[in-house]
Amino acid sequence: MAMAALLELDAVTKRFGGLRRTGMSPSRLRKGASLGWPNGAGKTTLFNCISGFFPPTSGRIRFAGQDITGWPAERVLQAGLARTFQVVRTFPDMTVLDNVMVGAFAQTHRAATARARAEELLSLTGLTHRARILGASLTIAEKKRLELTRALATEPRLLMLDEVMAGLNPTERAHAVALIRTIRERGTTILLVEHVMEVVMPVSDHVVVLDSGRKIAEGPPAAIARNPDVVAAYLGEKYRPSAEGDVG
Repeated sequence: MAMAALLELDAVTKRFGGLRRTGMSPSRLRKGASLGWPNGAGKTTLFNCISGFFPPTSGRIRFAGQDITGWPAERVLQAGLARTFQVVRTFPDMTVLDNVMVGAFAQTHRAATARARAEELLSLTGLTHRARILGASLTIAEKKRLELTRALATEPRLLMLDEVMAGLNPTERAHAVALIRTIRERGTTILLVEHVMEVVMPVSDHVVVLDSGRKIAEGPPAAIARNPDVVAAYLGEKYRPSAEGDVG
């Protein structure tokens, strides 16, 4: 029997005046899996719809069997769905520890419990040695880890990562990939938006490729890497595989 879906998206569309930013056809993410979107426009808009920052114009969003379409962000968070942002959002005038405690307070009102949770997660993400400094003093890579740590502190069932690799050098990307794998192994389901294909593939067991808001491919990473529409979207039509399967 197939495992029930944790997240289901059915024809989710958001329009701003006459501009349609996303039109996601049906897609399902099961518990414990990781889904990657490596390309195309409209993914951040879709993240905003899912996480309650604004409601979709049409379509339905279901999470853990509940229809959450149009729910406000705080209610979505309480339901167990957390996210990071394409442009890093930390509290610059608060310490790293306090930043993470803010996330923990989504699930507890006890300061001691929030602090213990924050300290545990800072150890997991390698930021313990930065716990007492202000968020503004961190590097870009550290700020991204801080934002991810704060999201984890909310105890999400689903963690949505919006271009968490943007601005990182190859070494920092490798560390981020290892961290995402560890988070998944600890039981958190991952939904990843990322433009760097070599980052999406190692951490995903299912990939959806969007091109200008339109889904052009969906399936396991190995199949996606061979998909002619994906190759053409990334490299141009001249690289589309021939009938014999060659590229070039």
